[in-house]
Amino acid sequence: MDRRGFNKLVTLALFAFGVGCSGTTSSEVLVSAAASLTDAFAEVEAAFETANPGVDVVLNLGSSSSLRQQILEGAPADVFASANSSNMDQVVAGGEAVGEPTTFALNLLQIAVPAGNPAGITGLQDFANEDLLIGLCAEDVPCGDFGRQALANAGVIAAIDTNEPDVRALLTKIEAGELDAGITYVTDVRSAGGAVEGIVIPDDVNVVATYPIVRLTSAPNPDGAAAFVTFVLSGPGQTILASYGFTSP
Repeated sequence: MDRRGFNKLVTLALFAFGVGCSGTTSSEVLVSAAASLTDAFAEVEAAFETANPGVDVVLNLGSSSSLRQQILEGAPADVFASANSSNMDQVVAGGEAVGEPTTFALNLLQIAVPAGNPAGITGLQDFANEDLLIGLCAEDVPCGDFGRQALANAGVIAAIDTNEPDVRALLTKIEAGELDAGITYVTDVRSAGGAVEGIVIPDDVNVVATYPIVRLTSAPNPDGAAAFVTFVLSGPGQTILASYGFTSP
């Protein structure tokens, strides 16, 4: 299906969905979402607003660990969408989640290199080469923890030159040619278009990222929060996520 057909399908589905949640009238829904959801949730935002006239989704994007800390410190938010379960578990333990979080997407890791792969990276073993400029996301950031887990699974001790605060910051440095390689998500390599290239990490050492979502106890707009979560889990929401390379749980 071409992009025009895809958009028509989603628009028709949104019309049907919007009738069911038209009671969502408060002006803002505050969504704290993992940085790796940036592009997908921008389209989810637009689609949800189309289905709910008068509603403004405000995205707060960053590392899941930073968002978790903000929520636990009392920052206003209606919804939390994390790139891993451990940060979500801490939000639940802190009494900030309404009910049980629901997994709404899965992702895989991929090596990202600048266009043309000037350093000739072939796999994770190259991350041990001290002559190369290697980047990871910082520890405690999901992409950083997952990247280190994949390297450990492959028996590689990486010569890391930089630890970036989130996956988009890492991707930006790779796009600019400031790094020879880094470990990001499949979806981030895809979002960069031709600015970076992806190198597959074998399944036996790769790590599956699980994305849970929940509405928050202190949500300023609880009805909007519930409607947004429902939309992300709905057919139209899942179709949008799949178009950016995420897979359904």
